[in-house]
Amino acid sequence: MNFATADICDDHSQLLEDGRLAVLPPVFRHFGQHSKFAGPVVTLKVFEDNALVRATLETQGNGSVLVVDGGGSLRRALVGGQLALLAQDNGWAGIVVDGCVRDSDEINACMVGVRARATHPQKPAKRGAGERNIRVMIAGVPVTPGDWIYADADGVLVAQQKVA
Repeated sequence: MNFATADICDDHSQLLEDGRLAVLPPVFRHFGQHSKFAGPVVTLKVFEDNALVRATLETQGNGSVLVVDGGGSLRRALVGGQLALLAQDNGWAGIVVDGCVRDSDEINACMVGVRARATHPQKPAKRGAGERNIRVMIAGVPVTPGDWIYADADGVLVAQQKVA
């Protein structure tokens, strides 16, 4: 992957101005072996329940990035080591969680990129509640299925089109 989020911002200032490119607030921590990842977006909206997260990561990712609107909850984890391993094994480029992860040592051993607000040891519910492939809000930024995520050491970008 040959991109830098800073360069994307510099090279596409017009997209930033008209809202077709956005920067997620710097509230996300990095986990996993891949500090840099990019791909088209698949979205989920869940709250303290990760059954849909697991079901999605059990499918072939084909280089996509799973964006999980967890409502910013800091009360339970939505992704753990087993799910990061599924993402790695099924070809997902990365996961962005507006919420928490757990098993951070296990996630950090996986060849995948993960961004999340924090860690939390408590497991989530598994009722299957939530929605797939809808427009979500991640830390106040709208993300639509088919958008592109670009993440590196400097931050996370959401683009309405492939830009790098």
